[in-house]
Amino acid sequence: MSEELVIQMKGITKVYPNGTVANQDVNFDVRKGEIHALMGENGAGKSTLMKMLFGLEQPTSGEILVNGERVNLSSPTVAISKGIGMVHQHFMLVPSLTVAENMVLGMVPKKSGMLIDYKKAVEITEEYSKKFNLRVDANAKVMDIPVGMKQKVEILKALVRGAKILILDEPTAVLTTQETVELFTELKNLKKQGYTLIFISHKLNEIMEITDRMTILRGGRSMGIYETKNVTPEEISRLMVGRDVILKVDKDQAKPTDEVLKVRDLEYVNEWGKKMLDKVSLSVRKGEILGIAGVEGNGQKELVDMLFGFNAPNAGTIEVNGENIIGLDQRELREKHIALVPEDRMLYGIAGTASIEENLISDRCGEKRLNKGILFNMKSIHEESAKLVKDYTVLCKSAQQQVGSLSGGNIQKVVVAREFSNGPELIIADQPTRGIDVGATEFIRKKLVELSRSGIAVLLVSADLNEVMELSDSLIIMCSGKIAAYFEDTKELSDELMGKYMLGIEKQTPEEIRRVCHE
Repeated sequence: MSEELVIQMKGITKVYPNGTVANQDVNFDVRKGEIHALMGENGAGKSTLMKMLFGLEQPTSGEILVNGERVNLSSPTVAISKGIGMVHQHFMLVPSLTVAENMVLGMVPKKSGMLIDYKKAVEITEEYSKKFNLRVDANAKVMDIPVGMKQKVEILKALVRGAKILILDEPTAVLTTQETVELFTELKNLKKQGYTLIFISHKLNEIMEITDRMTILRGGRSMGIYETKNVTPEEISRLMVGRDVILKVDKDQAKPTDEVLKVRDLEYVNEWGKKMLDKVSLSVRKGEILGIAGVEGNGQKELVDMLFGFNAPNAGTIEVNGENIIGLDQRELREKHIALVPEDRMLYGIAGTASIEENLISDRCGEKRLNKGILFNMKSIHEESAKLVKDYTVLCKSAQQQVGSLSGGNIQKVVVAREFSNGPELIIADQPTRGIDVGATEFIRKKLVELSRSGIAVLLVSADLNEVMELSDSLIIMCSGKIAAYFEDTKELSDELMGKYMLGIEKQTPEEIRRVCHE
C-alpha cells in the first residue's frame, strides 16, 4: 500500500447558521490504495465531513487537498471531476429504469438529436461490469433486481464517472452474509487496482475484516487515526462513545405466555401484480421477541404495513388479543396498545419541524392527564417530556428543540421513547437500529429485551443478522413473500445457514414452519 496521501482534510471546522458545530478542527488523511474506515456515533460529524469531501457542504474553515492539490469542492460535480465518488446509504437509483439507463444518467450517450443510444449504454454497463468483476444485468429494471445487485450498480455508476476515490456509506446495511462476502471480495479487488475506499459502517466486525486504517470521530472532533490491526472492537467502541460499550446482548431465557399477535394466511399483491405476501402465518406471545430476517424486498415491509394499518391484505386475518385489527386506523391501533418503531424514522417516526416535546406526546396528547378542559396542561406535558428525554438519554439542549436538528441516533431515541413508554402490549420494531451509532444501538437493544421480559410481545424486523440473532428468542426467515424457515431457538444458528434460507437455497417443510403458530 502506498504512503501517498490522496486526501488531506486539514483543520476542518463546520459551523451551521444555527450555531451547531458539526466538525471542529478535524484532520483526515487517506492513503492511495487503502480501505480507510470513518467511524463514530451518529452526530459525531462523519456525514458532514464526507458531505464536504463530496462537495455537498462547504467548510467554515480549513482546507482540502486532493492528490496534493488544494481544491475548492463547491459541488458534487467538482468532486467527481477530481475523481471522488460517493455511494449513498439509500440507493440513488430510478426503479422504473433499467440498470443501463441508470448507469448513464446525466451522461447519456446520444444517437442523434435527442435519441438515447441505448445499445451504447448497455455496452458501457457490460464493459465496466466485466472490468471490475461487478456482475449486473444491464437490461433488467432496477425494481426487479436484488438488493446486492443494486449496490453493485451504485458502485459502477461512480466508477463510470471516473471515480478513483470511493466513499461508501453503510454499504452492507441491507446485504445478506453471502452478498457481503461477495462485496468485500470486489472491494478488495478495487483496492488491488489502486482505488481508494473510504468505508463508513457501524458494524465493527466488518471494519476489523476489511479496513487498513480508521479515523474515529467523537463529538465533532477526531479521536485519532489507527491501524485496524492494532485496536480491538472494545477499544474502538470506547473511543467512539467515551465509555465501555457492551457489544453482546445479555438476556434471560424467555418465558412466553399468552398469544398477543395472531396472523393467519396473510396474502398481499402489490400494484404491479407481484405477490409480496403468500399465506404468511405467525404468532407472537407475551414475554418473547420473535425476529424476522430476510433480504429486503421479500415481504417484510408489506407485513409491517398490514400490521399497522398502512395497507390492507388481499386475504387472511390479523388479530391482537383476540380482536380483528384489519381496517383500523393508527389511532385505533394505538388504543389497542400496539406500538411501532418504523423503518424510516424521518418519514413515519417524527414530524421533523416540530419540537422534541411535541413528538414525544403526539400519541397521547388527547389523554385527560395532559389536558385542562379544551387547553393543554403544559406543566404535565413539560414534566412528561423532560422525564422521557432523561430516561432515554436524548442528547439535546431542551425538549423544545426542533427534533429534525438532532443526530440520527437521538431522533431514533425520541421515536422509541414515545413508542415504548405508553403502555404497549405489542411492539413492532422495524429496523430499530439501522444507521445509528453503537451507543444508541446498545441502549435500544437493551430496552427491547427489558420490555419483552416485562411481559410485552415484541416483533423485531431487522436486516442486521447479528442484531436479529442476538435479540430474538425465536426467528422467522422470509423469502419471496413466504416464511422459508422458523427456528424456535436462535442459539445454534449461523450466518451461513441463515443466508441459505434468505436466498432460497434451502427451505423448511410446511410442518416445520407451522410451529411458528404454536398450534
